[in-house]
Amino acid sequence: MSIRHGLLALLQRGPSHGYQLRAEFDAATGATWPLNVGQVYSTLDRLERDGLVVQDGAPDADGRIAYRLTDAGRAEVSGWFGSPVSPKGAPRDELAIKLALAVTTPGVDVLAVVQTQRTATMTGLQQLTRLKARAGDGAEDLAWSLVLDSLVFRAEAESRWLDHCEARVARAATRRPAPGPATAATEAPAVERSRR
Repeated sequence: MSIRHGLLALLQRGPSHGYQLRAEFDAATGATWPLNVGQVYSTLDRLERDGLVVQDGAPDADGRIAYRLTDAGRAEVSGWFGSPVSPKGAPRDELAIKLALAVTTPGVDVLAVVQTQRTATMTGLQQLTRLKARAGDGAEDLAWSLVLDSLVFRAEAESRWLDHCEARVARAATRRPAPGPATAATEAPAVERSRR
């Protein structure tokens, strides 16, 4: 998630200061990806440096400064909403990396790694399902409901992918030659090649 674009989108509603932006972001996402105020203000500083926002008047009684979008900021938000999210911009998939390394690291019980993750994924899916059952149907809950839907679909997809990984690892294990004398180990690849 681009904090930069998220804040710009919120500022499209009207001028706000950092604390308001953080509260609106948390309300829209159900605090799924909580922001701290430091992140918000450092991002606002960069947005101001880049000419996408400007300060809107003097600080309030608490010393907070509101920001508003510039024309360039509005164009940036419009471009963001009008373009697809690229998988290149997504964070690395730590689980895929973990399983790839587990498969290639001697002594790692890959099936145990898969099972540990499956348990955590299913627990998370159950929690999301409970949250979804409590979410309202009103327009004010639509943003949070859409975020919940996304998280549920991702957890379900991860569960299916883990099933797939488990099956592939089990199949690969049955194809590995049994450890034995050196002659048996050298003959096994030749036998496998002749089957292909």
